[in-house]
Amino acid sequence: MWLVNLTMVQREALLGLAHNVVVSDGLLDPNEEGMLKDFKREMGLADSIEPEYLELAGIGDIFASREARVIAIINLLRVSYADGAFEIEEECLLQEVARAFEISEQDFLLLDNWARRLLALEEEAQVLIRKG
Repeated sequence: MWLVNLTMVQREALLGLAHNVVVSDGLLDPNEEGMLKDFKREMGLADSIEPEYLELAGIGDIFASREARVIAIINLLRVSYADGAFEIEEECLLQEVARAFEISEQDFLLLDNWARRLLALEEEAQVLIRKG
């Protein structure tokens, strides 16, 4: 979501951060894999690019603007919920990213709430699509 607004460097970094999120709980769910593929497609990255672990040091420099940081957090929250659960490891990692991005705890909670509502609407739309 809004991934086309990121620079190519930010897109590749976001893919690495998303990889960090999906493997943080020790499990790789097919829904998480699917979301990583969706991210690559939306960002115009080749399917052959394999996401790799990304160190958080300096991540704030890559995502220098508030817009890029919020886009990253929203999408990382979406991928964290892809398997149906927001595991403690994922939450801790995302809070660490939010701190690196200088996103307040209150704003993080607002973004988390927004992402959960968006996912609920997407699930509702899928039911409506399949119903017909």
